[in-house]
Amino acid sequence: MTKTVTVLSGLIRPLVENRLPDWVEPHFFQSKDEALALAPDAEIGWFDMYDKKDMAAVITAATNLRWLNSIYAGVDGMPLDLLAQRGTVVTNGAGINAITIAEYVVMGMLTVAKGYRDVVRAQERREWLMDSPGKVELFGSKALLLGYGAIGKLIEERLKAFAVDVTVVRRSPAPNTLTPHQWRAQLGDFDWVILAVPATPETDGMIGAAELAAMKPTATLINIARGSVVDQDALVAALNEQQIAAAFLDVTTPEPLPADDPLWSLDNAHITMHLSGRAQDKMFVRSAQRFLENLGRWNKGEAVEPRVDLTLGY
Repeated sequence: MTKTVTVLSGLIRPLVENRLPDWVEPHFFQSKDEALALAPDAEIGWFDMYDKKDMAAVITAATNLRWLNSIYAGVDGMPLDLLAQRGTVVTNGAGINAITIAEYVVMGMLTVAKGYRDVVRAQERREWLMDSPGKVELFGSKALLLGYGAIGKLIEERLKAFAVDVTVVRRSPAPNTLTPHQWRAQLGDFDWVILAVPATPETDGMIGAAELAAMKPTATLINIARGSVVDQDALVAALNEQQIAAAFLDVTTPEPLPADDPLWSLDNAHITMHLSGRAQDKMFVRSAQRFLENLGRWNKGEAVEPRVDLTLGY
């Protein structure tokens, strides 16, 4: 039997090694150098690394790659043009972390609404507060949701349970939706602006000075997408001038955020260090199970999923 050379990160080894089909010839790497050495022979690859430049170098070296799998939902940083040129199929981690990220959005909204940061500080001072520092209810508030993939759908579902009026930005008309050409004109209607879009040239800097100025002064911006979708300098200025009430940022530019960045010192900026997807212990288990199921599809000539549109970048 001819076997398919499959190169995988050692991080996933305990979850898949004993469950791989017999037509797979597995090779596991622990370092960038090991991955680079194995990459040219790989027909199937799972090259996830923390350093996206290292990951891109390994992908570039994988000249025989037919299918690239990744735990990451965002494929920014990957050489998408090269993968498209080679005809490589790419599957990503869309939806793997959707539950915990959606929960993080609710946590962020409640943190801002109830002034919970001040409650924690009072506890650290051992001070008994006589009143709540935050008096906003989610009930009846209005949220604009940009990005309606797996994460966006779960955010909407959870916010509806809090009786939040959710408006979704999407290309296809439907109830409670705005088109990509309509939402900017209506930014002033919303208490929460939630960013869950993929990082693409189209979404780069989509929230800038003009958009921030159009928001309600009592509104909060929540970004669990990528730092690149927000003009960070404009956001710092808007927060400083209290053009908007607050920002809850799981993502920034760059990451890690330098210690001297002004965002750290803004009391109305909540920075959660890109932890939303990590706030659970099922990421690798879910990814391994999806990969194994996709191997079965691949061997039968069926479509693997979720497949990335390399033209759109998600």
